[in-house]
Amino acid sequence: MTDLLTITEVARRSGVASSALRFYETRGLITSHRTGSGHRRYPRAVLRRIAFVVFARKIGLSLDEIGVELAKLPHNRVPERSDWAKLSASWTRRVDEQMEELQRVRDGLTKCIGCGCLSLQQCQLANPGDRAGRAGPGPRFWIGENLRAGGRGAR
Repeated sequence: MTDLLTITEVARRSGVASSALRFYETRGLITSHRTGSGHRRYPRAVLRRIAFVVFARKIGLSLDEIGVELAKLPHNRVPERSDWAKLSASWTRRVDEQMEELQRVRDGLTKCIGCGCLSLQQCQLANPGDRAGRAGPGPRFWIGENLRAGGRGAR
């Protein structure tokens, strides 16, 4: 078994399209070696980097942020569990914030979202006097505004 994989093999193993792999390479997130005929060959360890990119995208990191994080990994060896743990330690707060936001969205599915319409009977209770409208446009309760007037919270 060779230590180098073709782009087709990497795409199949990683579940990431070949076009995305080429894009990641242009962004410097992964690297390949070129054969004499110009075909890409990837070291087997690239699968870990790609898995990291997929995971990091799912938790909301931008490609620029992912690049910064990947640059912290060792270049002289395959990243180990401790390397990944160091990178992911700072994401706990971010994931917690996303979970809180999703909880607010779930809780708000059947409640007033603070749009200022005052057309639903509930809006008269959750948004008396259109408090949400004074705080700005859009669904104020859903985007995390905490409007406390008269003891009534937005959440």
